[in-house]
Amino acid sequence: MVELLGGSEVRALAEELGVAPTKKLGQNFVTDPNTIRRIVAAAKLKGTEVVVEIGPGLGSLTLGLLEQAKTVIAVEIDQKMAQAIEATVAKRAVGKDFRLVTADAMKVSELPLAPDALVANLPYNISVPVLLHFLETFPSIQSGLVLVQAEVAHRLAASPGSKVYGVPSAKLAWYADSNLAGNVGRSIFWPVPNVDSALVYFTKRINQLGDESLRIKTFAVIDAAFAQRRKTLRQALASWAGSAGLAEQHLVAAGIDPTKRGEALNINAFVAIAKQGPDAI
Repeated sequence: MVELLGGSEVRALAEELGVAPTKKLGQNFVTDPNTIRRIVAAAKLKGTEVVVEIGPGLGSLTLGLLEQAKTVIAVEIDQKMAQAIEATVAKRAVGKDFRLVTADAMKVSELPLAPDALVANLPYNISVPVLLHFLETFPSIQSGLVLVQAEVAHRLAASPGSKVYGVPSAKLAWYADSNLAGNVGRSIFWPVPNVDSALVYFTKRINQLGDESLRIKTFAVIDAAFAQRRKTLRQALASWAGSAGLAEQHLVAAGIDPTKRGEALNINAFVAIAKQGPDAI
């Protein structure tokens, strides 16, 4: 039996610890148990997974995950909150398998167990880089659900041709297929953010697109293509290739129209360009 935290309990815990959510760490705590259960349900856990959670804060989502997952590994940078979450789990999720890693999520390179899934209310200020870091560092992750700013969610889940399709969309697509999984109202957060939030669900690609060397090259193409997104690929990739002429040669060899813009390309097209590029493999 797991006892979830309500709003008054979250605030009481914070007051007891003498801590407050900070903008610096991008913290906004979910205070509504029903929303927690909705988030966990959207993660489509089967009950056998080792789930990694990033930035658990005071443990609202952690408890919800412990209701459903086999094991939860929480990565928390804040020492006070790390100590508090252990006490909260011990009291409210008796007998559940919980592991705590007190560290900067952007620098974590190993975990107590290989995670099958990632579920997190991601800190607003590092949501995209920390998600990509975990997918790169822990290839065992097969699926996940992240709660992020609505604007970021739409970028992550965007398809080619969309106005919000860009670097986050293309880089996430290297690892996984993704889609929007619902909106989350502002009022269930403490403190109440001045932006809307949304959920993104993703599943790992069955067939990976290439090795780490190709990923690095592909990400370099993506970065260059969107650094000047209004320009054609021939122009946008000029510095990456060495010149506009060389960029055009690589694009033609990859079967890509040099007059297209980066926003028109899917991840397979970016991979094709990377394979033809200045450091072709």
